[in-house]
Amino acid sequence: MNFVKQYIAQSIIASSNNLRLSSQKIEVVTLLKELILKSEDLEGDIKKLKKVTQFSTLAIRFNEIYNYLTQTNLDFLKVSDKFKEHCQYLIKDIGLMLDKVSPAMMHEIKDKIKESKPIEVVTEDETSEQTPNEDEIKVDLSKRKPDSVNFENDTTFLKEKLILEEEKELEDNFKNYEENILKPINPLDSILKKLLSDKSLVAELEPFTKIMKRNSDHSLDAGFEILANMHMIVHQSILLLMQGKLEITKETIESIRACLIVIAAVIKGKSVDITVYLNKAERFGQTISTIK
Repeated sequence: MNFVKQYIAQSIIASSNNLRLSSQKIEVVTLLKELILKSEDLEGDIKKLKKVTQFSTLAIRFNEIYNYLTQTNLDFLKVSDKFKEHCQYLIKDIGLMLDKVSPAMMHEIKDKIKESKPIEVVTEDETSEQTPNEDEIKVDLSKRKPDSVNFENDTTFLKEKLILEEEKELEDNFKNYEENILKPINPLDSILKKLLSDKSLVAELEPFTKIMKRNSDHSLDAGFEILANMHMIVHQSILLLMQGKLEITKETIESIRACLIVIAAVIKGKSVDITVYLNKAERFGQTISTIK
């Protein structure tokens, strides 16, 4: 059995064991595990899942795990601890996915990925109409109260509306995560490339300090430790450059760019070995952490 497939499949099961699952959700988890174990191109299938709104956040996590297993020098004494860490993050990601995906939808995605067909998944609303939730409360409409007494008062209605809007906003934030992370990469990279020949451009780095700090926080909240660290290294290095505490050298510029390359590769799921860039970025992070 392929180690990477087995690792991800086991992490799915271990994470799901921490959730309260209906029989429908258990079926979705089982189908997802089968998709991973039977995949003939795991990296490619993860990329396909990233394009499905309901799976985008979970697929980013799978991609990070895949990169950890295939693009770093594994310390098998620490793999067990890392597995627990991955599972802890997956609990939330799988929970969010299971709230949106029915067995019928999972079957459709699984079949289309296997057949290499474009994935066009029905929306959550359409799915809920087609596939009744077994946990749904059944209501006898003959005993329904008049509309005028459906709510105790307007305050109750407003509370529910606010809660639902907050959940929708959270969902939208996950959908926009990749876009927000990638948006500043190319503009910042462009400035860095010009910085050696025109050091006055250092002033143009200022807006990126807040952006990198914000994206580091967002990545940490989502549980993407590598991405959070890369963003924080860029944030700190930019501050040091602007303060004149870090010299503008080729080595410095290339080290910051190494962070950007890691970020872009992880988000885009690029099938390239980023170990050299990751090691360079982490060494750079250790160096700048000593600068007062």
